Amino acid sequence: MTTKILAMKNSVFYGLKTLQSVHARHFSIGTLALCPVNLKGRSFLTLKDFSSDEIKHLLWVSGDLKHRIKHEKQYLPLLQGKSIAMIFEKRSTRTRMSTETGFSLLGGHPCFLTSQDIHLGVNESSTDTARVLSGLSDIVLARVNSHTTLEELVKDASIPIINGLSDLYHPIQILADFLTLQEHYGSLSGLTISWIGDGNNVLHSFMMTAAKLGVHLRVATPKGYDPDSSIIQEAQRLSKQHGTQFLLTSDPVEAARGSNVLVTDTWVSMGQEEEKKQRIKDFLGYQITMQTGSVAKPDWTFLHCLPRKQEEVDDQVFYSSRSLVFPEAENRKWTIMGLMVSLLTDYSPQIPMPRF
Repeated sequence: MTTKILAMKNSVFYGLKTLQSVHARHFSIGTLALCPVNLKGRSFLTLKDFSSDEIKHLLWVSGDLKHRIKHEKQYLPLLQGKSIAMIFEKRSTRTRMSTETGFSLLGGHPCFLTSQDIHLGVNESSTDTARVLSGLSDIVLARVNSHTTLEELVKDASIPIINGLSDLYHPIQILADFLTLQEHYGSLSGLTISWIGDGNNVLHSFMMTAAKLGVHLRVATPKGYDPDSSIIQEAQRLSKQHGTQFLLTSDPVEAARGSNVLVTDTWVSMGQEEEKKQRIKDFLGYQITMQTGSVAKPDWTFLHCLPRKQEEVDDQVFYSSRSLVFPEAENRKWTIMGLMVSLLTDYSPQIPMPRF
């Protein structure tokens, strides 16, 4: 397939026929980055450490792999001969399935390690574990209780470390969310996302990313469930730097007003089971319903990283045409694949860069 490129001084534009030819009906074509992004060898603990161009590049690679493998049925053994060590201190459906199937689909070998197989900082120090795994694998994905564990692994590892989830951040989820929104809306800049729920790790990752993509963020959390104060300060700085709006409130209706996307997450995370009764009481009025959406924009959609409980969002919204939760879940696979390829290879996307 030949794509005719018309070069201009500051940007590269692609015609409508080119857009159709790459089977990218959800992708609006934008400018081609003037400076190529290379993330090979980097670790991925938080999107705070990644620039706007780097995040867009990760989404571009992810969309490219999805197009070539899912739609074009191409076999791309980009990770042939490589292995990934997957450390899971916390169980997961989407993180495990997306990483294992994605790494295998790219020709690599995933190795799954539970708390029964490896005891970080207990039977063996994080320092020793990092050095051992650096000699036995090419990359590590760790889903851990404490973000400090990831920082310890990065300090002593000679291979990339990916945050599969920590108490502070969940960056791989946010990549999937923004790929889903880019596919649905055609671009990201100018969208408004409303988070209605707990001030948790998923929200923290939204706060480190939204402004860099030109996305406004409106956050409603009950009093006492606010995001981390240092992360709030950084989000405010990023919002000012990128010219976006950032709102913190305890009123779900205020947060939802004028929004394109309503987002929530579990109110009771793993390890918080003893707090369930109190949390459900404290989150009264935070369930997302069609009534919540009535103050949002006409084209509003809904995201949830799953698993979902009915008190967080009712069935009418969750199973409606506005809900993008299942494409969002599938995109966990394409974005973790895009991330792993970017951290381990010099791969360049073959489809034109989408408009962000």
